Amino acid sequence: MKAATKFIHAGSHPDPSTGAIMTPIYQTSTYVQEAPGKNKGFEYARSQNPTRFALEEALAVIENGKYGLAFSSGVAATDAVIKLLSPGDEVIASNDLYGGSYRLFTKVFEKFGIRFHFVNMTDTQNIHSYLNDKTKLIWIETPTNPLMNITDIRAVAEITKGKKIYLCVDNTFASPYLQNPLDLGADLVMHSSTKYLGGHSDVIQGALIMNDEILREQLYFLQKSCGAVPGPMDCFLVLRGIKTLGVRMQRHCENGKLIAEFLKGHAKIKKVYWPGFSEHPNHNIAISQMRDFGGMISFELKDESVDAAKKVLSSTKLFSLAESLGGVESLINHPASMTHASIPREERIKNGLSDSLIRLSVGIEDADDLKADLHAALG
Repeated sequence: MKAATKFIHAGSHPDPSTGAIMTPIYQTSTYVQEAPGKNKGFEYARSQNPTRFALEEALAVIENGKYGLAFSSGVAATDAVIKLLSPGDEVIASNDLYGGSYRLFTKVFEKFGIRFHFVNMTDTQNIHSYLNDKTKLIWIETPTNPLMNITDIRAVAEITKGKKIYLCVDNTFASPYLQNPLDLGADLVMHSSTKYLGGHSDVIQGALIMNDEILREQLYFLQKSCGAVPGPMDCFLVLRGIKTLGVRMQRHCENGKLIAEFLKGHAKIKKVYWPGFSEHPNHNIAISQMRDFGGMISFELKDESVDAAKKVLSSTKLFSLAESLGGVESLINHPASMTHASIPREERIKNGLSDSLIRLSVGIEDADDLKADLHAALG
């Protein structure tokens, strides 16, 4: 079954009692049992919910995995993965990554004795210097947030092959439309379903997808024991979002290309970060593991002052100044003061994230209108 069909039919089964084509929202906290311990597969909604189960089936299908788990947010899904580890374990993570992940790693889990190494994975050989018998997890974002760096997933999978090291890929920026990390050797895929999977900026949710049954059981235990589960309405919204993922992503990609080229040719732009350009450092790797290049773009002005960036950020009309990404509407963001403010400035600068960097989430509006909006804001 091809992807466009999967997105529409994954997890969808007509309701057996009514024939409803859409999965019902099972808004219940508990389930009546026929006798003590005798039930219909559902006991308590933190552990089981039919709407969530339908979504989890869909998540597995669209990522070419066997098992899916839904969480109350992308950070909650990330939290569950780190809870697989023990004090003394070490994690190798991308040095350019979402600020919320960095905050969770350094401010929450480091104090429990887990050590994190933040490594430039554009060259996967850099990973070897940090590998040792305490390494239990490699955490990749590709493309990264916000510098659009590309990591070779197959190459990292080769590094972890035969070792007791989990490889988890945050696939939020790419979505299953562009990239399927499990097919490339990853053990786990994480999504902030808030973004492209939901697609309408109306839900907070996260997801994990895997093939290994034992890993699924360990993560399901954490899901129900720690309780970071999404409600049935949120699951319904993401199920609905997935149905249009294919057509939305096609438009995001088309618009992303047009906006990236527009910015590249603008006299006031110093640099555009987008993996679709042939001069992107890992463009060939992006071609080998992605089906297109997406709608996420970052750029720097020739005037590198923060004031110049703020002027642009405050001048757009269609690009709304807001956190998050992946919705049908276009967003403009200042990572240094918004999504990545939790990362110390010296770390941001060291990793190439300047104070004046601007990030775009290109929506599915008419591309000419979006270009006109940016042209007016750039002045």
